[in-house]
Amino acid sequence: MGHYYGNTKIRFMKNMQTIAAQAVALMDLTTLNDTDTAQTIEDLIASIQPKLGVPAAVCVYSQFVSDAKLALAERALKQVKVATVTNFPTGEQPLEQVINETLFAIERGADEIDLVIPYKALIAGDEEKVLTYVKSSKDACGNKAVLKVIIESGELTDELITKASQLAIDGGADFVKTSTGKVAVNATLAATEIILTAIKASGKNVGFKAAGGVRTVADAAQYLALAESIMGEAYIKPKLFRFGASGLLSDVYATLNES
Repeated sequence: MGHYYGNTKIRFMKNMQTIAAQAVALMDLTTLNDTDTAQTIEDLIASIQPKLGVPAAVCVYSQFVSDAKLALAERALKQVKVATVTNFPTGEQPLEQVINETLFAIERGADEIDLVIPYKALIAGDEEKVLTYVKSSKDACGNKAVLKVIIESGELTDELITKASQLAIDGGADFVKTSTGKVAVNATLAATEIILTAIKASGKNVGFKAAGGVRTVADAAQYLALAESIMGEAYIKPKLFRFGASGLLSDVYATLNES
């Protein structure tokens, strides 16, 4: 019995290391705090250990996009994308300001734009406003940047999570993202299932990003298993699946360092 348990534990540990290696490659390593400085960005990128795995992207405020690009280049990590946020975090900026933010971010070198939809307008019944923000942002991104659309799922009913996902997809989103990480409820498995089901039903090649609250390899494992069960194994790649996280990297590296 003890020997069997020991073997099971070893197999489980190896499985968690496999998941950790997978998770780091799917990660948007994130800092979106009001106290961020150029040094914060430098420290964030310095936390990447290439021998243990490299994230898909770093996500920072627009004013730090150039700093992130430079820091990545200095560490021979040019393959890591730089993402930024627009209409963040409340989703209440005027459309003209959102588009200007998008264009400025792309000029600074942003590869990916994470747009917060006007989700309060959606709650009030204004679907057209949401669609307009997504379409206009997609037009601004053109072929220069990937558009991830944050629906703020923790603030929506299940029905509105489905509707927001559909509007994001109809507007041309490359990814549907759960959350800003700035509200009480962020990524959940329940919301993830609803969003992925909407993506699958659309028949379109749209990615998914879980953001906020995914802190451990064990957390990541649950999201990966759910996504694979709905979308299939081929979906689990950086072009279609991301974790938005700040604390996950340390647990991933700790897991990969286990012997």
